[in-house]
Amino acid sequence: MLEITDIVKQYAKHTALDHVSFSIQKGSIFGLLGPNGAGKTSLIRIINQITAPDQGTILFNGEPLNANHISKIGYLPEERGLYKKMLIGDQMLYLAQLKGLSKKEATNRIKHWFEKMDMQSWWEKKVEDLSKGMQQKVQFVATVIHQPDLIILDEPFSGFDPVNVDIIKNEIINLNKNGATIIFSTHRMESVEELCDTIVLLNKSKKILDGKVSDVKNAYRNNRFQIKYSSPTATPLREPENHDAFQIIQNQQVGTEYNSIVEVTDGHSINDVLSYFITQVEVHELKEIIPSIHDIFVQKVKETH
Repeated sequence: MLEITDIVKQYAKHTALDHVSFSIQKGSIFGLLGPNGAGKTSLIRIINQITAPDQGTILFNGEPLNANHISKIGYLPEERGLYKKMLIGDQMLYLAQLKGLSKKEATNRIKHWFEKMDMQSWWEKKVEDLSKGMQQKVQFVATVIHQPDLIILDEPFSGFDPVNVDIIKNEIINLNKNGATIIFSTHRMESVEELCDTIVLLNKSKKILDGKVSDVKNAYRNNRFQIKYSSPTATPLREPENHDAFQIIQNQQVGTEYNSIVEVTDGHSINDVLSYFITQVEVHELKEIIPSIHDIFVQKVKETH
């Protein structure tokens, strides 16, 4: 869907994007991640043609990005942009027609979305009369009403309670199933793990990590395992003397059980650890500790400071 190559963007003496390159596959949910000031918003504005890059190229479905592609993009900005005193129904019609829909088609689609999102009674309301979460629903519908091929969501869950977060998550998944490619920019790493196929991580204007979520997590596996067990001595297990198979990182008591975090030494396997544990205690549970996207995010950002 998008091929982003060697993008540079500068504002006065500040470099917002420094030779950033990556691609976004058609039909994917793509996580655009990074701490504040990393360059995410600058890149989103370039894709939306609000600003232009100083260097580099972007291809949209194999074509150089141009004005004809704007109608194929839906953009939900982090800073919302609704007219506070305009009636919501009129505002939605106006925004839909800006995207090329006829008044009749726009009206039908708005009614469909208002019913789906339980917003039927909002047509004659003003934006300023709605809560932040309700305003967010209106903005979301305005973003997707023209059935764009590419949907860019910048912090889409801001202002939502857990119930409405789930509603929007389900709609994002449905839109993706129906063919939309989605760029998802957020600081909520649990949502990234739940929704995204692939990610890119920006920091200080540079790309520092990208790939499939599963591949990224596998690359940061650290041979650490959690073992839950009960001990006949009512004390946590200690490392045996004269061994090199593993190291106990943490011991914790939870009720009548003990919980050990062990790190397996290179050249050994978890079976070597288990062979020792089962001679000393009754093992109840074993699972590998795979770093979360949150953990990887924090680690990589710290490495580049």
